[in-house]
Amino acid sequence: MRLTARFTIFGVALLSLGMFCWPLFISAANAHQSNLAQTLFMVLMPVLIGLVLVEFNSGELQSRQIAVLGVLIALNSVIRMLGAGAGGVETAFFLILISAYVFGPSFGYLMGTGSLLVSALLTGGVGPWLPFQMMAAGLIGFGAGFLPHPRAKRLQLTVLSVAAVIGAFAYGALMTMWNWPFLAGSGTSISYVAGAPLFSNLARFIEFEVVTGGLLWDFGRAVTTVILVLLTAPALQATLSRVARRAGYETKI
Repeated sequence: MRLTARFTIFGVALLSLGMFCWPLFISAANAHQSNLAQTLFMVLMPVLIGLVLVEFNSGELQSRQIAVLGVLIALNSVIRMLGAGAGGVETAFFLILISAYVFGPSFGYLMGTGSLLVSALLTGGVGPWLPFQMMAAGLIGFGAGFLPHPRAKRLQLTVLSVAAVIGAFAYGALMTMWNWPFLAGSGTSISYVAGAPLFSNLARFIEFEVVTGGLLWDFGRAVTTVILVLLTAPALQATLSRVARRAGYETKI
């Protein structure tokens, strides 16, 4: 990947994190601007994705690679529809993780954002939460692209399984963080306090996750993703590695 492309994708990832973590850094004096912050990030989301696409297309993403990305996004969008969503049972993340593991962080970022967008369009799940779902899934794919690639296949499966657990809880935490200040109300031990010390608000946020059952939901997502990774990763890695080589990607698998 070209140096400019690396800086682009890292910059986009950092700005994406800003979409979710803004409550931890906004000052008490600017608390009234929280709605403005959310609106700004939602407007910024398509710009970030467009920036990644332009940067990819200018130096790395070719027609065959675009075709691979499109097919995987379409496939994952259908797979996501098979998950009921109840109790955290979600089927979309195993393919994002495995694809990013084979193709790299930039591909993983686009795979995550694209999968959530297309599946939402197919199911009518479009709403103010969608940009945040897309960015959260993109960040999970981005992170998976940096996972180590040990020689032993069993160790690779272990790496993916651990990443599935971390990714499931990270996705849930990010999706709760962006609207926690509005859901928790004010004046309670789990309420967001604008301008409070970072670790103080983090403690309140964790307590909010426990009280509302968010961690149980994330646990269901983690179990589902790990099971699907264990069942599909060996065959999918081999298949996607062959596809990657034919499409001109360099892989470590």
